[in-house]
Amino acid sequence: MDHGTPTYEVNIGGIPIVFDLATCFMIVVTCLVVFFLMFFLTRNLAIKPTGKPQLFVEWLMNFVKGIISSNIAWREGARFHFFALTLISFIFMANFIGIPFTFVSPENNLWWKSPTADPTVTLTLAGLMIVLTHYYGVKMKGIKEYAKDYARPVWFLVPIKILEEFTYNLTLGLRLYGNIYAGEILLTLLLGLVTTGGVLGFVGGIVPMMVWQGFKTFIGALQAFIFIMLSMVYLAHKMQDDH
Repeated sequence: MDHGTPTYEVNIGGIPIVFDLATCFMIVVTCLVVFFLMFFLTRNLAIKPTGKPQLFVEWLMNFVKGIISSNIAWREGARFHFFALTLISFIFMANFIGIPFTFVSPENNLWWKSPTADPTVTLTLAGLMIVLTHYYGVKMKGIKEYAKDYARPVWFLVPIKILEEFTYNLTLGLRLYGNIYAGEILLTLLLGLVTTGGVLGFVGGIVPMMVWQGFKTFIGALQAFIFIMLSMVYLAHKMQDDH
């Protein structure tokens, strides 16, 4: 099914900038869901956990700690703990939020979707991570020593290493976008079969749609993990001397 996209255009200095209102809306919704979910899971913290919510949060924190410490020494990587926890929570929820249902306005504009099904969102997240790797690389090594890394082991690799910075951003962002977008397209096709295919379409489409929703949840969790893992790998690559 071909749906439109609600947009809003702003002219800044003669340059038109178009905002995808649905994506902006879903980013806000995702942030609110993550905030309130974490708030309710941690509102009754105790030294000795007595409930599943706190146990789940502690497991998630240890899981993220394991991702970081497998790439960066914990004395340096501890500063990224809450950042990585927030990022993996946001990305997973952003991947998942478009699965349960969809909402299309009377104007045939799709308002409810996974924000990570928009390449602008995933490439922006990837770009922010790349900027962060450069910032901490310079902070840990100093700008002179950091710049020398581009000429190691031989100076003529400099153009290739500069090109790598762009490929890192593209692969990190487009991998996430491609998996989530493809999953949403298939769900939309199956939903169309269920709702417009009559009895045979409903019978033939409902089971594959339910199976795919479960599989897409797994893919969403896996892609959130991969994004954080690769981000920590890039950070380690920039921060550490031996890489």
